Amino acid sequence: MTRTAKKTQPPPRRAPSRGWAGAGRGRAGGIPVVKQWRGSTSQVCGLWPFATGAGTPMVGVPLGRNLLTGSTLCCDPISWFQRAQLISNPSAFVLGRPGLGKSTLVRRMAIGLAAYGVQPLVLGDLKPDYVATIEALGGQVIRLGGGRGYLNVLDPGEARSAAARLTGDARVEVLADAHSRRVTMVSSLLTIVRQTPPTDREETIIDRALRVLDDRHPDTAPVMSDLLQVVRDAPQDVRLVALDRGDRARYEQITENLEASLLSLLHGGRLGGIFAQPTSVEMRRDRPVVFDVSSIDDNETDLQAAIMLACWSTGFGSIAVSNALADAGLEPRRHYVVVLDELWRVLRAGKGIVDRVDALTRLNRTRGVGMVMVSHTMSDLLSLPSEEDRMKARGFVERSGMVIAGGLPSAEMPMLTQAIAMSRAEQGMLASWQDPPAWDSRTGKEADPPGRGKFLVKVGGRPGIPVQVTLTGAEGAVHDTNQLWHVQSRVGDTEVSEAAS
Repeated sequence: MTRTAKKTQPPPRRAPSRGWAGAGRGRAGGIPVVKQWRGSTSQVCGLWPFATGAGTPMVGVPLGRNLLTGSTLCCDPISWFQRAQLISNPSAFVLGRPGLGKSTLVRRMAIGLAAYGVQPLVLGDLKPDYVATIEALGGQVIRLGGGRGYLNVLDPGEARSAAARLTGDARVEVLADAHSRRVTMVSSLLTIVRQTPPTDREETIIDRALRVLDDRHPDTAPVMSDLLQVVRDAPQDVRLVALDRGDRARYEQITENLEASLLSLLHGGRLGGIFAQPTSVEMRRDRPVVFDVSSIDDNETDLQAAIMLACWSTGFGSIAVSNALADAGLEPRRHYVVVLDELWRVLRAGKGIVDRVDALTRLNRTRGVGMVMVSHTMSDLLSLPSEEDRMKARGFVERSGMVIAGGLPSAEMPMLTQAIAMSRAEQGMLASWQDPPAWDSRTGKEADPPGRGKFLVKVGGRPGIPVQVTLTGAEGAVHDTNQLWHVQSRVGDTEVSEAAS
């Protein structure tokens, strides 16, 4: 009689994820979640090989947690350009629908860069979103607007005093930069007033008139009425470039439109005379600065655009002086991060304004300046009447070292992907972040929008880094863009919001 050998099932080579099943074999009912910790290589080197590196360097301002890995994301345009060398241009373009945290993100970068010794310059705060932050950093707040302060675009600022300390080519370059800046600013204001740029002849007349004006006011800053008077006086130098052929009547005919436009910049004109008086407060170079222009009503779109351009001109003029003095060894080298918020308001001010902004965005690397441009959507940039201007505006996004996008509608994706490559998953992520908030039945209020504080950091064609920006307790008081809605005043027995009243 033969016995058949009992066949046994060989045990599996690897245990299941919860252990072996069966009596006494130790199968676990659930797997505990292991806490994650993060540290530098010098702190956790003894844990190798159980620690792994993150995909981004720990260089720059800490923004928040990576939504995919949970690791900390450190990111800002200057650190990633100068120290990490991840981008070739120290600039960032921030896009996103209102209320999702664009200003909070930029303020976090400004605070972190200030700690690194970089001076934040907010050249035109319309809401204001940055005033409390700059004050907390010990910076300078310059308030402009009707009855609050004036900004004289003909004031060379500190260029004259800096030129007195310089010699040779450095002195010539500082004075030339100040002169060019003033010519450009006057031309920009005329463009806003007319909705079309001044002619080549008029720009030449402005250039020569400003040189005559400097000879008349060697020690003081002239104002707009002084420039108008030079045009009216018709000095020989100005008449030569006006090509009046020795005929005073012909000169007056040539300069009539220019004279009328300059009149509109004085008191009672379209721009309210803000540029017709001496500068109220001189900008400082050694501390953070914000120009508070929140007193200008949103209905005054031309004035908003004009004053923001004037703030940009003043800020970049001060940076040029700082660099010239540092090159000569007369002052320490300073780096700045310039915030250009509400960019779309300026771009719509008139034909030719895009060219002024375009020149600024191309020179930030050579000037040692980081730049953060902020707008709502690509539609804001591409809604300009001229195809040429639309292409230049799209170039602002294409040339930026990094693009940081918050929640955006699905309709924006075709325009956005023309400027920067994005996968379908990334597009879907941005679209999901712009969904409206849900109603919280427990509290009786709307919950936070799903995309608040969430951003996707894109650098070239690399995969985007999704991050949740989180605030510390110390930042809460200076990061609230809805402060007026939280201040309640009691009138009789009725509690009324100050913003609503």
